[in-house]
Amino acid sequence: MQITSEMVRNLREKTGAGLMDCKAALAAAGGDMDKAIDHLRTKGLAAAAKRAGRIASEGLVCAHVGPGAGTLVEVNCETDFVAKTDDFAGLAGEIAELVNVKAPGDVEEALLLPAGGGTLAEKLNAKVAKIGEKISFRRFARFELPAGAPGLVSQYIHAGGKIGVMVELSGAAPGNPGASLLAKDLAMQVAAANPTYVSRRDVPAEVVEHEKAIYRDQARASGKPDKILDKIAGGKLEKYFADFCLMEQAFIKDPDRKVGQLLAEIGKTTGVEVSVRRFVRFQVGEGLAKRSDDLAAEVAKQLGQG
Repeated sequence: MQITSEMVRNLREKTGAGLMDCKAALAAAGGDMDKAIDHLRTKGLAAAAKRAGRIASEGLVCAHVGPGAGTLVEVNCETDFVAKTDDFAGLAGEIAELVNVKAPGDVEEALLLPAGGGTLAEKLNAKVAKIGEKISFRRFARFELPAGAPGLVSQYIHAGGKIGVMVELSGAAPGNPGASLLAKDLAMQVAAANPTYVSRRDVPAEVVEHEKAIYRDQARASGKPDKILDKIAGGKLEKYFADFCLMEQAFIKDPDRKVGQLLAEIGKTTGVEVSVRRFVRFQVGEGLAKRSDDLAAEVAKQLGQG
């Protein structure tokens, strides 16, 4: 299979590995992107990728939290100039509030909601005509608390709306200042440390086995004897949990304690078991591809295709 410059560029963006290493990995994997990533990781040339993709688009992440529910939205535009305007920020805020109140099932349903004398879609089109840029309501997440159960939803917006997080706690009373502060701290934790799962129990078994296989191959490739491969893999798996699981991460305000330990201590002190039910983290443009002429030209040149 021919390895194209586009394939190499995509692999480099996903892993940060060198161009020729990416080309060799793709060749060894027969052009399969996932196998090429594993090949690079086995050789220690790439780390496990967190879910945030390449940041490519402009816009804002905005949140609205009301009684019993909270919503996080991402609204995109073409330029950072427009994203920083009060007009655009107001639009994103209106969308977040509308979705939180009306609880649509998806973006398509949300675009049909009444807004400003027409539908939300019509309102967006009018805004496009006004500012001369494409505007896209890309996605949202809405957390609704279970009826009759204590809990709260908190949000945190970072970097001027480039990153937004929403966290739902179970067992925490909404009117408790300490619980509200804890929820805000945990939202900040998610913004900064970007976990993928709440706890190690949430990591799918196939992901765990895949990681262990990678770690065994890494150790074997470095010359370690077979009898200690499982021990080495187990140690590296603990590091994986510490990177990807919120409960295993060092708390940003007290790095000597894990987040899970903090919640356990709060439970012992207050007599109330508080847990993180779920969280969501949006980063503007993550996963959206954007043309990069400079990188494409560099890849083509090194591969002799330019």
